[in-house]
Order: sequence, then C-alpha cells, then structure tokens
Amino acid sequence: MSEIQTESRRAFRELLDTLGEVDRRWASAEWNLLGEADVADAHRALMHMIEGGIKTYFEADPTRPRFQRIVAPTRKFTGDNADAIYYDAEVSPEHTYVVRGRMDGAVYVSITVECDTATGNMASRTSGVINDTRFDVDRDGRFEIRLGGPEQPRNWLGLEPAATRITTRHYYENEVSAAADPKRHAAMEIEVVEPKTPPPPAPSDASIARAIRRVARFVQSRTLEQPPMAKAEQPAFVSIVPNQFPKPITPSNFGLAAFDATYSMAPYVIGPDDALVMKGRWPKCRFANVSLWNRFTQTLDYANRPVSRNRAQTTLDPDGSFRIVLAHRDPGHPNWIDTEGKAFGLVFWRFFLAEGEVETPTAEVVPFAQIARR
Repeated sequence: MSEIQTESRRAFRELLDTLGEVDRRWASAEWNLLGEADVADAHRALMHMIEGGIKTYFEADPTRPRFQRIVAPTRKFTGDNADAIYYDAEVSPEHTYVVRGRMDGAVYVSITVECDTATGNMASRTSGVINDTRFDVDRDGRFEIRLGGPEQPRNWLGLEPAATRITTRHYYENEVSAAADPKRHAAMEIEVVEPKTPPPPAPSDASIARAIRRVARFVQSRTLEQPPMAKAEQPAFVSIVPNQFPKPITPSNFGLAAFDATYSMAPYVIGPDDALVMKGRWPKCRFANVSLWNRFTQTLDYANRPVSRNRAQTTLDPDGSFRIVLAHRDPGHPNWIDTEGKAFGLVFWRFFLAEGEVETPTAEVVPFAQIARR
C-alpha cells in the first residue's frame, strides 16, 4: 500500500530532521560539550524545549489567544527564574485585546511585547513594556489592561506592526521559591475586543503542517541558532570570563528581556573542593535575585535545592552587604547556593526598577574547607 502524502507528514519529517541535526551538532563537541553528563543535560534541555514549543506554539491563534505558563519546575528554557511566574500569549496588531489578572502577592508585575515570533522564532526584540506603576490595581489585587487600539494615558500598551506575542512577568520575593509554589495563581486572561465571531475553521492538513513547523522553528531557534557563548557576540551585561561579573546594565530592546530590568551574567568555574564567594549589596529596587543556570540556561532544581537567592532568602552582614556562597555541598553558610555538583554553569543577577546605579557583584574562588571553618 502506497504511503499517503500530506503536507503535515512532510512537516513532521522536517521536525524529525531538525531534531536529528540538533542531536548530532548541538548535543556535541561543536557546542563545547565535554562528556556524557553534558550530552545527557543537552537531551533533557531539548525535551523541555519540545514540550515548550508544543504547549505555547502548536495551537497558537492570535484571534483566540490563551495564556500559557511558559516555564515550570519540569519545563525550563531561555533563562527561567525560581522567583518568577511567566505567561505568554500570541497577539496581532490587527486586533485589540483586554488582559485581566491578579498581582497574587508579587512585588513586580509587567507585560512586554515581543516581535517576529509568529513562526516560532525567538523574539527579535522587545518593543514595549507596561509594569504595575502604570496600571491600576484594585483592593483585591486585580487589574485590567488594554493592548492595541487607540492610545490611552494609563492601563494601555501599544502593539506595533511587528508585535506577535506578549510575555507577562510576576516576580516574588518569598522564602519559598514562587515558581515551585502551587499556591501562586495569577489568573491571567486575554480576549479580543471585537464582536463575537463564528468558530474557527476545523484543523486541516495545511494548518496542522504550519503548527508542526512552528514547533520545529521554536526548537531550532533556541538550539542551532544560538551559538556557544565564546563564539557569539554577547550583550554588554554578559561576561564570558569565568567568575567575573560585568557592570549591571539595562538590556535595551534585547529579545525576551525586560526594559525596566538591570542584568549581569557570567559563567562560574570551580573545582570539586572549591567554593565561589560572591559579595555585593542589594540595591533599592522592586525586585532582586541571583539564579544559577546550567550551560543550557535552565535553572537548577529550585523545587528541591537552594539554587538561587532573592532578598528575602539572603542573610545580610551587619553593614548591609551580603556574601553568597556557591558550592557543590553545604558549607554551613546561610547563603549557600547549591551547584548540584556542576563544575561549570551560569550565574545571572536580576534587579527590577532599581534606583540609581547597581553595585557590581564580585566573586572569589576559595577552598571549600575555608568556608566550612568560617
């Protein structure tokens, strides 16, 4: 019996070819992977991205958008955060939308507009932001924002011609990491402001093929199109020198970034009997934390380990400064960050709505036994 040829079959096989290429190249020495553990981590990251692509892009429809939680304790990619809950939804400048949600105890909430993502690509840039200083919140913590349409003085965010997606950010500073806390519920909703329309067409060979290709582009743009750190020009807030943080700065319109954030990132490298002591001072700001990622920009296991620190989770020295200790095992220090035994990873600092210049954190590799004696 001859095989039935459809566009969806061709798209599915293109997806398989993409995954094969990601396996051969991205999960290999070409991306500086050094051993079995690195390759296994690459495949775990790839599976998370496949799930993310299916969840957020496969059924995407800007005429009937739905908020989806982007990342979770078991689905991590593109630099997630233990202290944040993110949602996204597809949009189009051809429509006007109403977004409703709750603060849910967050210390900072915003919506950003991402551009050129309709086919599954990584955002080319961020084109706009509205945070909770520019929208009204009622006594129950609820808010309503209009997207697109005529400009309004408050509770409004424009959609430029290249706008294709919005990202919502709820940032928390709690003792329990919010991303792993089942009690957190922002109740995000979005709807098109238009007269009720008939049901959409039933899925077809062509529409399913387009959906499969969106998933393939989602994965490809986050793997093969993201070269290793040492082989690509990095934003000014990213250092490729281990254990040395650049001056924290705002990211401009860098894709998937927040306009009102200040960032600093660097790789860490420590031996099996070392620790990295990071010193600094939290600025006056709305939110601040430091997170530990693996080489694939996935947070480590914040549901079960102390792999990040926000201000509520940090014990300060008498002068108001902090010392945060990154180590492979517990040194008995109150500000320990657990590496899960990984000798290499990424340290990412976030500061939101900071007032004035943010002090650059410093880092020093010391013997683990020295920390334990202290």
